[in-house]
Amino acid sequence: MSFREPSARRRVREPPARRRAQRGRLLVRRERLAALGSLALVATVVLVLVVAAIPGSGPGRSAQRSVGSARRATVTTTASSSPATGQAVITSVPILVYHVINAPPPQSAANPALYVPADEFTSQMDALKAAGWHAVTLNQLQAYWTRGGSLGAGKPIVLSFDNGYASQYTNALPVLKRLGWVGVENLQLSGLPPAEGGLTDAQIRGLVAAGWELDTQGAGHADLITLDTAQLSTEIATARQTLRSRYGVPANWFSYPSGHYNATVTAAVRAAGFVGATTVNPGWASSQQDRFRLPRLPVLGGTSPSTLLSQIAAARATTTVPVAYSGPGVA
Repeated sequence: MSFREPSARRRVREPPARRRAQRGRLLVRRERLAALGSLALVATVVLVLVVAAIPGSGPGRSAQRSVGSARRATVTTTASSSPATGQAVITSVPILVYHVINAPPPQSAANPALYVPADEFTSQMDALKAAGWHAVTLNQLQAYWTRGGSLGAGKPIVLSFDNGYASQYTNALPVLKRLGWVGVENLQLSGLPPAEGGLTDAQIRGLVAAGWELDTQGAGHADLITLDTAQLSTEIATARQTLRSRYGVPANWFSYPSGHYNATVTAAVRAAGFVGATTVNPGWASSQQDRFRLPRLPVLGGTSPSTLLSQIAAARATTTVPVAYSGPGVA
């Protein structure tokens, strides 16, 4: 008997009811899987939203932190690179020196250059104000250089007055008071009595009450480079002690009479407790200079306001002060 093997396995047909049951089970499984996928997707979205809502997390927050940090860094750099006042650091300041604020008396043997008439002085002060200057004291300047104190807005200048002439009270004080300025009085204690046009005790106290700084030129305006050690101590140290006890002022600064000084004199001034001293050598006082040889610009009679402004500007070019001076000076 011969027979033929089938080329493929024949399918066994199942009853229709069983096939319908299997299709139903498959459909249910597919629906369950789809539902689970949807739940997983929803859970993922919710998780992302929750994480993003936490402070300091998420890519958006990181970007915001980066921007905020950059802004803070910019502000910090700007603040640290400029003074709190927004002004450039002032390293040098002109110091003017005046004597008599009055017209020279007729037939006087006094040096006429020391006399600046009151109207001339007024014009000079108004010109300084118009040019942006404002007066400060030596103590304010020292505080600024050493402790960062304020010198106010504008260009600071020191107005000093030597010898203690009464006209400094009667003629200079009202002008400076009108401008809201103060001066520096370098008083010689016994060298210029009121009978010779010197300040009275009441006038000295009036200057102090008006905010002027009270310093000294010594007891009697002696030529310090000619004195011995004991005489120097009397002329310098005694003058400071007297001012401090009589007027209740620091008396921190010394002004060399006639501008004369040497190493011995500056050492005596330093030993007496002064914080610095001024000369009559032209220039601007600088924070880098020896505080016991600060330059000043003498203002002489007949100086117009425009000339004074030019002299102040020109004096800035002088940057050195001699270690000793015994030449022509201003009384």
